[in-house]
Amino acid sequence: MAGHSKFKNIMFRKGAQDKKRSKLFTKLAKEITVSAKLGMPDPDHNPRLRSAISTARAQSMPKDNIQRAIDRASASDVQSFEEARYEGYGPGKVAIIVEALTDNKNRTAAEIRSIFNKMGGVFGESNSVSFNFERVGCIQFSIETEDEEKIIEIAIDSGAEDVEIDDEAYSIYCPPGKLHSVLGLLSDKLGDPIFSRLDWKPLAKVEVSSDKIEKLFNLISALNDNDDVQLISANYEIDDESLNSINL
Repeated sequence: MAGHSKFKNIMFRKGAQDKKRSKLFTKLAKEITVSAKLGMPDPDHNPRLRSAISTARAQSMPKDNIQRAIDRASASDVQSFEEARYEGYGPGKVAIIVEALTDNKNRTAAEIRSIFNKMGGVFGESNSVSFNFERVGCIQFSIETEDEEKIIEIAIDSGAEDVEIDDEAYSIYCPPGKLHSVLGLLSDKLGDPIFSRLDWKPLAKVEVSSDKIEKLFNLISALNDNDDVQLISANYEIDDESLNSINL
């Protein structure tokens, strides 16, 4: 989930991260394998692979699992995955972008369409909601990494354009073409981030009423449960009063 701490807080409280760790590792491994196959299997010469490995380490993925995912890229029987993007609206007219890695675009598109339709959303055409976002590089570090002033100073010196801070993380944004160079500079000083990736940052957020919040989160959870889905971005905003008024 991209840059929405409210949802992340709820998921932590429900213990969902631990329950879904196996699925998370599967998705991380897929990204590592695809990155290694598209470039070189050496992260020092493959920026996308370096980002994927960095994210996997931050999620405590075992070293052996990471290496197996890299080795799988050169296997003769490895599946060929393609990148795919799907767009739609969720409850409360929230714009949602879903990015996937799939070996069958028709199957995945049908599954994503079905989830939107069943969970109160509207499946859209290509580029039907992406105008609500800007493409950015995003690198996120735990709030416990360093103090705020030092993080901002290091981010600026590394070429970042913006830093957002919530109760759990620092989200550092940079132009897409600078993601890997900024990641390298930040990692040298701060260690592995929670994640680093190309992301979709909302240009404006939609405030969601309390009667739509649970439906929206159920839709996002259902999308995230799909094996092919790698990243979900949404432009919602929820105030604390509305969040506290629902039972999740």
